[in-house]
Amino acid sequence: MAISTAAIGFGATFGVGDGASPEVFTALAEVMDLSPPSDQVDIIEVTHMLSPNRTKEFIAGLTDPGECSFDIHFLPGAGDDTVLQAKRQTATLTNYQITFPGDTTWTWAGILTGYEATVPVNDRMTATVTFKLTSSYTVA
Repeated sequence: MAISTAAIGFGATFGVGDGASPEVFTALAEVMDLSPPSDQVDIIEVTHMLSPNRTKEFIAGLTDPGECSFDIHFLPGAGDDTVLQAKRQTATLTNYQITFPGDTTWTWAGILTGYEATVPVNDRMTATVTFKLTSSYTVA
């Protein structure tokens, strides 16, 4: 029986690019759960009057690179909150990068589209941050 090569996500980071050349990515602190981008391909129906066996036909359309989101400890006015608030307010196109355990990276350009904080009475404050990718991501 083979031994599993499964891994946990502990140690993954989410970095914000500085726009310099070469670009430097600064990891945000206290990211908890991370949902990497998920591509979706549009499907276009191309059925016609003589489609074989009266069966609908389809072709692949364009790819939507999707969204990336994560949960983070919400610390109003702290460093990461300041960075994210600036991205939210200006809708600045920025490069972002996920570094997975083992050092594989996914890098893309995107716009911060959501920054939703939760402030409970008797639990940690958190925020869910969402980015829309404006291009496909690169894997390195």
